[in-house]
Amino acid sequence: QVQLLESGGGLVQDGGSLRLSCAASGSFKSINNMAWYRQAPGKQRELVATISRDYTTNYTDSVKGRFAISRDNAKNAVYLQLNSLKSEDTAIYYCQFAVVRYSFREYSYWGQGTQVTVSS
Repeated sequence: QVQLLESGGGLVQDGGSLRLSCAASGSFKSINNMAWYRQAPGKQRELVATISRDYTTNYTDSVKGRFAISRDNAKNAVYLQLNSLKSEDTAIYYCQFAVVRYSFREYSYWGQGTQVTVSS
C-alpha cells in the first residue's frame, strides 16, 4: 500500500557531507511526523531527527549543528543533510513516516535503509 524509498547514502571522508532522501509512494491521506533513525553495527537503533507537519524539528544532541532535516509535503518526501561527518556517524540510516490512511488511522512505515560510511 505504501512504500518508502531511500537514497543518498555512500562513502565519504571525515568532515564530508551527504544528503539523504526518502519519498513515499502509494495510497494514503497524509503524512504527519517524519523521522530519521540510524543503526550502527552492534548498537541499538537511534532516533536522529524528527520533523512535524508544521516543520518543527528536533535532533539528538550528537548531530545538532551538523545535520538538518527538512520535508516537502507536495512530494511526500523528507531529507537529511549530513555535514561535518565523523566516523561515529557511520550507520544504516532509515526514514520513518507516520502515515494517515483514508480510514484516518495512523500507521508507521519504514524505508529500506541506506548505508552511510565515514572514513576517518
